[in-house]
Amino acid sequence: MADEIDTAIVDHVCSITLNRPAKRNALTTAMIGDLRAAAERAAADPSVRVIVVRGAGASFCAGLDLAELGAQRAAGAVETHGLEHALEILERCPRPTLAAVHGDAIAGGCELALHCDLRVAADTARFAMPLARIGLAVPVTLTWKLVEVIGAPATRELLFTGEPIGAEAALALGLVNRVVAAADLDGAVTALARQIAHNAPLAIRAMKAFVQRAADERRSWQRDDLETLARRVRESSDIREGLAAQRERRAPLFKGE
Repeated sequence: MADEIDTAIVDHVCSITLNRPAKRNALTTAMIGDLRAAAERAAADPSVRVIVVRGAGASFCAGLDLAELGAQRAAGAVETHGLEHALEILERCPRPTLAAVHGDAIAGGCELALHCDLRVAADTARFAMPLARIGLAVPVTLTWKLVEVIGAPATRELLFTGEPIGAEAALALGLVNRVVAAADLDGAVTALARQIAHNAPLAIRAMKAFVQRAADERRSWQRDDLETLARRVRESSDIREGLAAQRERRAPLFKGE
């Protein structure tokens, strides 16, 4: 079986590719571990100056694997911290990170793109955060990222409705930096990555750290209380109902408990 996380380094650019196209690159626990390891290796490699995250096939990433998530819930728990830890490593990596987004970037896939420094989207891309439809709350860290990037009103609509938005709408909100024709995505991302890689790496590293420090200062309030609220959602009966409804292709009946 082919690796589900592929890496390649060319001209100081490390490409990390989600390679599970038959499942729209839905993330399993094993893939998340491999993604984290790939990000750690790239961050530690002095030859790497830029990291690009891509998805194989027709989609960027459809989020967490719901079949695996359902099995975890049946066993008594739903734990999403693995993805959060992997994305924190990617976000705090000293190298600039780019997401090349085509097709669907749903839930965890949207989260993955947001944790990259820059996002270039194909005109076919769609972004959505439909976690409330299966009884999950968005991670605290992602809420902060969304508010930083698109503002509180747009964040509320994206999270409360779960409705997808297209590439041009994402560009208008600031969710992506650029939109290009789908056929031009790889070339546009490669050109941008090489442009950044040709700049002074120490200066780039310092400026990324400056931006990160500013974000950290804004996030330093009430995290423990918010994590407690998120844990209540993960342990609720609503998530069991939401996952069952997805599996059985029916509307969920949430009780708020």
